[in-house]
Parts: sequence; C-alpha cells; structure tokens
Amino acid sequence: MSKTKIKILHLIKSLGRGGAEKLIPETALVHHQDRFEFHCLYFYQQEKNIVDELEAAGIKVHLIPSGNLGLFFQVNKVRKFAKDLGIDIIHAHLPWAGILARFVGNKLNIPIVYTEHNTWERYNKLSYWGNRMTFKQQDIAIAVSNEVALSMQLNSMIDPYQRGARLKVKMIQNGVNTEVFKRISDVRCQMSDFDSSSNDYHKDTSNLSTLQNDELKSFLGIPTDSKVIGKVAVFRSQKRLWIWVELALKILDTCPDTHFLLVGDGDWRERILEQIALSGRSKKFHWVGVQKQVIPYLSIMDIYLSTSEFEGLPIAMLEAMSCEVPVVATRAGGIGEVVQHGVQGFLSEIEEYEDLVDYCIQLIQNPELHSQMSLAARERVVQQFSMKRMVEELEGVYESVIAK
Repeated sequence: MSKTKIKILHLIKSLGRGGAEKLIPETALVHHQDRFEFHCLYFYQQEKNIVDELEAAGIKVHLIPSGNLGLFFQVNKVRKFAKDLGIDIIHAHLPWAGILARFVGNKLNIPIVYTEHNTWERYNKLSYWGNRMTFKQQDIAIAVSNEVALSMQLNSMIDPYQRGARLKVKMIQNGVNTEVFKRISDVRCQMSDFDSSSNDYHKDTSNLSTLQNDELKSFLGIPTDSKVIGKVAVFRSQKRLWIWVELALKILDTCPDTHFLLVGDGDWRERILEQIALSGRSKKFHWVGVQKQVIPYLSIMDIYLSTSEFEGLPIAMLEAMSCEVPVVATRAGGIGEVVQHGVQGFLSEIEEYEDLVDYCIQLIQNPELHSQMSLAARERVVQQFSMKRMVEELEGVYESVIAK
C-alpha cells in the first residue's frame, strides 16, 4: 500500500512575478511529488501572475479574493479550507500571509512553517508589528540568508510567547535549478510586450521563434559584437533602477558600444522609461517587459548589474550566475553571501554604488577576466546554491514538523 502524501499548503498574498512567488513552482518541480502534494492559496489577483506556472509544476491553485486588511476577515475561510482539504502543513511566505497563517493555526493542529524573504526593517510599520506580535505562534521560521536570520532573531527576541517548544529559526538559502538555467546559444523564446521596430513598449507582438543569441540581439536592436549589461527585476523602489540608469550612462561615456537590457515591470516603469528617454541615449537601452522565459535574455547578458538598496537573496541574480553571467552589485542582503568580490564579480557598499561603474568597465575591457568570472559564477551556484540542495533542506523541515 502506498503511503499517503503529505499535503503542503503554500500561503501567499499574491502571485506576481517576484522571487518569493517564483520559488513555489520552481521548488515543486524538484520536490519528491510521490511524497508531497502541493496546494497554493492566494488572495490578491494581479494581471500578470504565475498561476499557469504553478499548475504546470503540479500545484493545485486556489483564490480567495481579498486585500491586505481584508485578510483578517478570511481566517475562518482559510481554516475551513485547510480542514476540508486535509492539509498537513501550512507554509506561509512574506508577512501578511505569515500573520494570517498564525491566526489560522491557533485553532488547528497543523504545523506552521514561515519563510522570511527580507529583513524586518524593510517592511512598513503595520506589517512589521503584525509580524512581530505573532511571530512565535508558528513551528519553524526559515530565513533565506544570514542577514534575514539575524533580523528575525533580533526583532523577535523580546516576545515571550512561543508555540510549543522554543521557536526554531533555520537558514535555507535560495537555490536555482542549474540543470535548467544554463547559458544557451539557440532557444525557443517568447517575445512579448516589445516591438523593436517601433519602440512601442506597450504593443503586444507575442510570437514564438527559434533564435540564435545573435538573432535575439538583432531583434532587440543590439549589434552582435556589443557587450550587454542587464538586470531582471520587479520595478520597485528597493531596486533603485534610477541609479541603475545613471550608472549605465556613465559606463557609456567610456564604453559607448555597450547596451543595457531590462527585463521586468512594476510601479516604477514609467519613471524609469522617462529617465531613459530624457537621457538622449535611449537606443542603448532595451526594455522587454515581463518574460516567462528569461534564459534567452540572460544568455545575451555579459554582466548582471544590481543597484539594490536591500534584498533577501535575489533569485534572478542566482539564475544569471547559473547562466555564466558575472555579477556587479551593491552588497545588499544576501548578495554578499553569494558573490565573492573579485571571484564571481565585484561588490560595492550599498551607498558606494558609483564604484560599480569602474567594475563594469574593467570587465568589459578585460575579456580574460570576464571569462574567468563567468565560469566562476556558474560554479559557485552549482556547488552552493542549487535547487536540489534547497529542496532537500525544505523536505527535512516538513518531515521534522510532521514528526512532532
């Protein structure tokens, strides 16, 4: 007789294209699905979401419509949902879902696992205090980096309430599927939300094409022999993309043949695109919107440039490194735990981001150094930040809380 699968409910506020959301389907593809059954419950519907990616990964997706404050009125619905479905473990992501999960778990004998994807100081006051006041009402808290783990421990240490035994904080660093994320020269890729001939960024020109890297560069209006500095991100303030553009313009002063590629979208889109347009060098910049398949774009990048003010442990950066793209970045969050300065790329202090200009120029002008760092970037991810390692540790957590 086959053993009954352990039912995991991923609880998250929305299913946009951020790193926390993307990890749910990517880990599911590597999990032992003969032992685990995955469900995902979310509350805020966004136009560009990853529901289809979750379903393709074998996850059953459910929606209870609600906004932030409305989540407090969904406790009974979620509790009933978990009971009816026979959920064994609730795994919540980010503060709002974490707070909800703890209220749900108060009257259910279901273990609560919570993953923290950022340092607490970066949350607004409402989510910070809600998270802090309920934090120890769970079984185990997972941090995606050492900095996030320290933040959790420092901010929750004065709260005397604990659920059961002493709250455990476990650090499980994010991972990437290195068998999937490899640099390629020929790929079937989805072209969406971009028209290189008209520069109409909002026109949908979706079509499926097989393109060599050089052909993809040509499609985007990038000369074959030009170096490409890129970034994959949700366009929000923490990424400081206005600084990214400022640094790009300074790099162009020394390396005028360089091109810059942005993959993603978000609230800051119009401001960033206006900044690029006003620079007078818009032909050097290429924005391709949100892309379900990012490997083609990573494969034409020569440098992954990040100017973030804060991070947890960015998935997109790990994916770039797995595709042999060296990183030039601020030492934000877990970035400094992955990139070794001078080995897989270069790092600056968060407010010394101007140093990144010279680092990019150095990599552009020194092909041998660039080649060394490209190979070292992938090797670093393969050895220390693989999805296989991450999933093994997650499954260990699931089995430990079930065994209590």
